[in-house]
Parts: sequence; structure tokens; C-alpha cells
Amino acid sequence: MKFLVLTDLHQKASNLSWINRLIAERHPDAVLFLGDVTDMGTGEDTAEILSSINAEVYVLPGNCDPRDMPAKIADVAVDMHGKAAKLGPYDLVGLGGSNKTIFDTPFELSEEEIDAKLRPLARKGMILMTHAPAYGTFDHIPNGTSVGSPAILKIVQEFRPLVALSGHIHEDIGARTIDGTLFCNPGPARDGHCAILTVDGQHASVELLGPLDPA
Repeated sequence: MKFLVLTDLHQKASNLSWINRLIAERHPDAVLFLGDVTDMGTGEDTAEILSSINAEVYVLPGNCDPRDMPAKIADVAVDMHGKAAKLGPYDLVGLGGSNKTIFDTPFELSEEEIDAKLRPLARKGMILMTHAPAYGTFDHIPNGTSVGSPAILKIVQEFRPLVALSGHIHEDIGARTIDGTLFCNPGPARDGHCAILTVDGQHASVELLGPLDPA
């Protein structure tokens, strides 16, 4: 299966042009959207943006999205906040929002809340989509500090996902495999970044793309 992975669009609707162009060219089975669809926008804003993507979208809120986003998008996308779904043979498990930040953004969770919401859904070999990264992996801000979630790291270490997708940290883009899990931060779609994830049996690979031209 093949997926277009997006995160951190931050309401830059002009970039929907290259997103839809890429969907038409690469024919993904679905779009996995890791949050921050808006930039402190409304639930209606998220629904409008998601309805403009020409593919089935599995999405979770980021810390800059409104708390009512999951309820507002039911008609246009598949809500993955605190949810699990089957995509072919794969267990897709999602949790939106972020661990606590210094910015007091709309959708933040304590480490205890993250564990309590994610652990009951977690499965060995899942495709894990979270907005916040696991602590220590693609979670470094410019001064080098790790700001990821220890609770997500604990889940990853215990359940060993096939893939662990995250966004949130715009500056720490990349993909690498650690102990059998492919970690990926595709980079902010706001700045033209995304990734193509391919999974085949127990093999996963990712192609990082961008920055892409909105024209």
C-alpha cells in the first residue's frame, strides 16, 4: 500500500494545489494527515481544507487545531484521534494533539493522558500516526533540545510499530529505522514538504519530498 503523508499545513490553503497534483500523479491509497491542519483555526476551517483534498484522508488534530476538530470533520475525513482503523492488513492507530509546550496551544495533553488514550489502541506492528514525536526521535528544536513525548516513546518501545509517523517539529525532518520501526517526520506541508510511505508485508520505506512548488 502507498500513502501520502502530510503534516503541519497551518492553514496555507494555496498548497492544496501541489497536494492534489501529487495525488493525481502518485495515486496513493490514502492520505495520512498528522495534524496542524489549521493555525489556531476553527473546526469549520479544518473541514473546508480537508474536503478540498482529492483522496480519502485519515487525519488527527495537531496542537494548533481546535478541540472540536474531530467532531467537525466527520463528513469529509476519517478522524484518527484516539482511534484505530484497518487499512488492508495494517492496524492504523492515531493520537492527535501534543505533549505540553511552552506556548499553551489549544490541543495539548499531559503524558498521562497520552498513555491512557494510546495504550489501549496500540498493537504490535501497527502504523502509528501521532502529531507529537516520540522523545528523542525527530523531536529536536533548533537549540538541540528534545521536546518529544516520553509516553509515545514508551508505547513505541513496548509495541514496536512497523512505522511511527509524526510532525509538530518543523525543523527536524527525516526518516530512519530504529529497532525495526521506521520513524518519519515528513516536514511541514506549509513549506512544501511531504512524504510517500510504501508498506509491503513487513517492509516499509519512505520517500521524502519537498519543498514543492504550489504553482
